[in-house]
Amino acid sequence: MVGGAASVLSARRAAALAVVVAVLVAWDAGAGVLPDLGYRPDVLVIALVVLPVTFAVPWLALPAATTRWIPHVATALVALSFLLYLAGFGALFNVTKLLALTAVGFWFMTVFEALSWVVLIALIIPWVDVLSVWRGPTEYIVSEQPSLFDRVSIAFRLPGEENSANIGPPDILFFSLFLAAADRFNLRLHLTGLTMVGLLSLTLISTDVFDLAGLPALPAIAFGFLLPNADLLWRAWRERGLEIRG
Repeated sequence: MVGGAASVLSARRAAALAVVVAVLVAWDAGAGVLPDLGYRPDVLVIALVVLPVTFAVPWLALPAATTRWIPHVATALVALSFLLYLAGFGALFNVTKLLALTAVGFWFMTVFEALSWVVLIALIIPWVDVLSVWRGPTEYIVSEQPSLFDRVSIAFRLPGEENSANIGPPDILFFSLFLAAADRFNLRLHLTGLTMVGLLSLTLISTDVFDLAGLPALPAIAFGFLLPNADLLWRAWRERGLEIRG
């Protein structure tokens, strides 16, 4: 994060975020020169190492989620992403997209005034994503406009190859939104983050095990938010109809 939002991060957290961003840029730029381990080991490296490191970005940036500067930070990062794309800085473009989508997810969280709104979104988006991947916009873009998908998605470069595993913009956005919601509404923040990342990794591994071209990621993110907090959400619904305001 930059500008006013960065000032809310502790020095240690800001340093850790800078290190993670640098590691991701280095991986994206240099993964192709690493030894080719074979497809299945590559998938495991992405699922168990690169993906968790990538989603450490929203975790480390989380204190910036509620700052009044977050709309400006999100706008600036989106603009910077576009400029880096035009300039041809692929690795920087990929990581800046990640930062921009994280900031946009945090920004969206400020719109949700009650926990009930977040839960409703978490219950709806898995089915929307499944339909989109099966017979909707996502399926069309991936199959008919792959270059467009490559431009808007976040790429996880495979070691020793030019290919990558990709995750769509909504996946980063909603991961950040649900993580911020867990923090704002006093849910199980650490377990929520770990569960979302774990289910995402399992989803990626499943594409290899079942030889699939891809699977929707939003179910993993939504259920990763709902499952570790199910008892808290049930209690809040019974007591206050989930009308908890942060």
